[in-house]
Amino acid sequence: MSPYDPSAFPPFAVTVDLVVLTVRRHALCALAVRRGEPPFQGRWALPGGFVRDEEDLTAAAARELIEETGLCAHDPLAPVRDNGAHLEQLATYGDPKRDPRMRVVSVAHLALAPDLPAPRPGGDAHSARWAPVEALLKHGGYGREDEQAAPLAFDHAQILADGVERARSKIEYSSLATAFCPPEFTVGELRRVYEAVWGVALDPRNFHRKVTGTPGFLVPTGGTTTRQGGRPAQLFRAGGATLLNPPMLRPEA
Repeated sequence: MSPYDPSAFPPFAVTVDLVVLTVRRHALCALAVRRGEPPFQGRWALPGGFVRDEEDLTAAAARELIEETGLCAHDPLAPVRDNGAHLEQLATYGDPKRDPRMRVVSVAHLALAPDLPAPRPGGDAHSARWAPVEALLKHGGYGREDEQAAPLAFDHAQILADGVERARSKIEYSSLATAFCPPEFTVGELRRVYEAVWGVALDPRNFHRKVTGTPGFLVPTGGTTTRQGGRPAQLFRAGGATLLNPPMLRPEA
């Protein structure tokens, strides 16, 4: 039996790319960075970077997340805390031609967090911004008002589309929608999350009945708020349930 020869196999690199989603101004938004270096210099892309020698994939994704957003990944089974974000592995992308530099396999991750402040660029990013996912995935590419539209770099449009669909499907049967909310929130704020992620309008009364009647989904905090205007609204926090029974079925658009 011949000894294993690493040089007999082509070398390749591993990266992590992040689909970071939040709800801003009642719209589902993703973090986009403008690349400051080749390849695709000047094009918008998802944040990410190469996995270091001493890192596993989860550690690399968590490092990129805190570098790009200042957020710390938290236990997906625990409720979101201040400065925390839900982080999970999304999918692996390995087209041999996805990166013109060399063979690069990307392990994409999905991160969800409440309304986030203006991002700061890190790594090889020239600038960073939150942009509505509909604009980023628009046919013909994305560009700001003073820019010519161009597709996202690499295969990031596909990665972003996959991440958005993962979020849309998971909030049907899991409590993941609460990851977009602050630690204490109203039913109305949670409804606006569902409306932003799904891109549909929901009946307030039916939504309130469903979410408050689903065991373990929401827990009253005993407090109220008027931050949305009008009469005081009851505050809730995420309950212990991770799977919703019955599920919150997505309406047909």
